[in-house]
Amino acid sequence: MQSVMAVIAIASAVSIAAAADQKWADPGKTIRVMFPIAETGFDPAASQDYYSDHVQRAVFEPLYSFDYLARPYRLVPNLALAMPDISADGRTWTIRIKQGVYFADDPVFKGKKRELVADDFVYAWKRLLDPRVTSPFNFYLDGKIVGADAVQAKARQTGKFDYDAPIEGMRALDRYTLRLVLTEPDFVMQGYLSQSPMAAVAREVVEAYGDTGGRVMANPVGTGPYRLAEWRRGQKIVLEANRNYREEFFPAASDGADARTQALAAAMKGRRLPQAGRVEISIIEESNPQFLAFDSKQLDYFNVPFDLIPRALAGTDRLQLAYAKERVTLHRDIQPSLSYTYFNMEDPVVGGYTPDKIALRRAIIMGFNTPDLINVWYQGQARIATQPIPPNVKGHQPGLDVRAPHDPKLARALLDRFGYVDRNGDGFRERPDGKPLTLMMGSSPSGRDRERDELWVKSMREIGLRVDFVKQKWPDLVKMGRVGQLQMWQVGWISLYGEGDSFTQLLYSPNIDKSNYARFRNAEYDELYRQTRRLPDGAERNKLFARMAEITAAFNPWDFGVYRIESTLVRPWVQGYAKHIYMEHPWKFLDLDTSSQKARK
Repeated sequence: MQSVMAVIAIASAVSIAAAADQKWADPGKTIRVMFPIAETGFDPAASQDYYSDHVQRAVFEPLYSFDYLARPYRLVPNLALAMPDISADGRTWTIRIKQGVYFADDPVFKGKKRELVADDFVYAWKRLLDPRVTSPFNFYLDGKIVGADAVQAKARQTGKFDYDAPIEGMRALDRYTLRLVLTEPDFVMQGYLSQSPMAAVAREVVEAYGDTGGRVMANPVGTGPYRLAEWRRGQKIVLEANRNYREEFFPAASDGADARTQALAAAMKGRRLPQAGRVEISIIEESNPQFLAFDSKQLDYFNVPFDLIPRALAGTDRLQLAYAKERVTLHRDIQPSLSYTYFNMEDPVVGGYTPDKIALRRAIIMGFNTPDLINVWYQGQARIATQPIPPNVKGHQPGLDVRAPHDPKLARALLDRFGYVDRNGDGFRERPDGKPLTLMMGSSPSGRDRERDELWVKSMREIGLRVDFVKQKWPDLVKMGRVGQLQMWQVGWISLYGEGDSFTQLLYSPNIDKSNYARFRNAEYDELYRQTRRLPDGAERNKLFARMAEITAAFNPWDFGVYRIESTLVRPWVQGYAKHIYMEHPWKFLDLDTSSQKARK
C-alpha cells in the first residue's frame, strides 16, 4: 500500500511540476515567422548578415539591451547588474554581471550545468581580435584596448592567437566582474556592448565545434531564451526554449508611457519569459509566397513586402478592410536603416578619386530615379535619404541635405564634360580613353531584385550608360562584396544600437574588408570619425557628422538611397507584441492565445 501511495505521490508531483512548467516555455506554443533572405550562420563573431543575427540575438546575450517598452528607446542592463561604472577620464569601465546565469545544455558540457562567468565575455571579445577569425566586427575593439595590440601582433607572426595571454585592458577581476581599459574615451562602446558580437561565448563550444578559421556557424550555444534545435540551410530554422534560462518576467511600463503601452504591460504582467516553447522560421524569398503564408495563417506576424503594400494597406498607413475585420493589427515605423548603393573605389571603371571618376559616380547618382524607386519599388514606404545617418538614430540632423538631386539632364552634361561620350553610335557611352563602359551591379536572382534591376536599366539608359548584373545568392554577394569583388551593389545597413557611428563606420578606411564595402579612403574622414567617438551625443559631435556627410557627397562612394518604412501585420492571437525598431523579432516577449488561434484557423 505504501509503495502504491508513493507511486501516486510521485505521479502527482510530476503532474504538478509539468503543469507549473506550462506557465512558461510551453512546447505547445509555436511562433511561426519568416525571413525573406537566407541566413549565413550563427557565430556572433563571424556572421554579419541581419537575418542570422535575429537568431543570434535569441541564442546569445550581451551585457546590455534595449528596454522593450520604453520610448524613446534606451539601453538597460541585461546580463550586467547595472550600467557600466566609468572612470572620470572615460577610459576604465567596470561591469558586474549577474550570478546564476547558465548556458543552454550541450554535450560539450558533459552533463553539467555551465554557469556564465566574466571570463566568457573576455574570451568572446578576444575572438573579435583574433586575426584567424577575421571578424567583420573587429572594429568594435581593434586599436581600442590597452595591451591588446601586442597580443594581436604576435598572433599575426605565429598564426595563432594566445587566448591565455593576459590583456591589461580586457580582463575578469573575479568570477563576476569585468574590467575594460580603453586607449582613449569611446562613447560608442556602450552601444557595442548591447550587440551580438560582444555577447558571451563558451570557450569549450568554440574549441569543440570551431572550423579551421575558429568559427562556429552551426553550433550556437548561449545563455539566451532559445537554443537552435533544427537548421536546414536556406529553408527552415527551429528554435526551442532554453530550459536553463533564468527567471525573467514581462517588463513593466516606464513612467509616462502612453495608454497603449500601459495596457500591454498590464495584460502581460507576471508572465515568465519566454512563453512560447518553439519558434519556427521559414525562409521565403519571394513576396507572393510570403503573403500567401500569412493569409493562410501559417505566419503569426510578418513585415509586408514593399511590392505588395496595396494588398495590405489602403493608402499608405491604413489596413485594408479585410484584415481589419480579422482583427489583424498594423504596426509601422521608420527603420534605423539606410538602403544605399555603394561604388567600389578600387574598381578600374567606377573607382578612383580623380575628377573624371568622381564625375561618373555623381552622374550615376543623379541619373538614377530614386523618386521612381520609392513610388514603384517601395510603394511609397520609404523616404529619400538626405544624409548617411537615418532618423531615429543619434547624429541624424533634420534639415541637413547633402545628396545629389535626381537630374538626368545635368547628369548627361556632366558625362559629356568629362569625356564619357558615345563614340560608336550604339547609344551607349564609352570611357574617356575609348574603352567600353559597362556598369556591373550585384543582384540576387529573386523576382524582387529583378524589378529593381529594371529600374536601374531604365534610368541608366536615359543618361547613355549600360548596366549589367552579377547574379548571385545573397550570402555569396555578401562574401564578394566584403573582399571587393563587386563593382556596385545596392545594400541595406541597419543600426541595432542607435548610434550614428553604425553608419559612419561604413566608410572608415580601417574597416575595408570588414564593413567598408566601398573601400573608401579619406584621411580627413578617418580623423573626423575618430573624433566623433571621443565625443558624447550633442551639437559638437553633430557638426563633425555633418562634415563627414559633406565629404561623402563630394567623393560619391555612395548613392545615399532611402530610409525605409516598415509595416508589420500581427495576428490577433499574438500577445505582447510592441513594434521595436531595434528588436524586429521580440520572440521572448511574445505569447500566443492558442484557443483563439485554433478557432480562427
